[in-house]
Amino acid sequence: MDDCIFCKIARGEIPCHKVYEDNDILAFLDTNPVTRGHCLVITKEHFQNLLYVPKDLLGKAMAAAQKIAQAEVASLGAKGVNILINTNEVAGQTVMHFHIHVIPRYDSKDSLKIDFIPRQISELNLPAVASLIKKDL
Repeated sequence: MDDCIFCKIARGEIPCHKVYEDNDILAFLDTNPVTRGHCLVITKEHFQNLLYVPKDLLGKAMAAAQKIAQAEVASLGAKGVNILINTNEVAGQTVMHFHIHVIPRYDSKDSLKIDFIPRQISELNLPAVASLIKKDL
């Protein structure tokens, strides 16, 4: 897409600090990092989000994210890594081009908080929810 910032980065129109590149995938340092070494992994071809990426490219992107995570632990001294994909605005996606955040974690007291607040299972009707999901697989 002509006005997509990640497409412009993939085409080399906007500079970035590349950490990985192959024919289909590009990974670079986030310019608004949450932690030191925060990377974005994108498909060079434009896909709006996770829901539209072909499985083969999704596999390549996740393999690149894994390599980067391993390098962050080995080279930057990260003690852990968050792999995050936001899909659609309601889930926090701000750039409508598929991307994976690879966020190295150094200290549990850093500013990034990803909290999962559990709900009562009885509120969720797990059998009905599982049935709804399975019918569209």
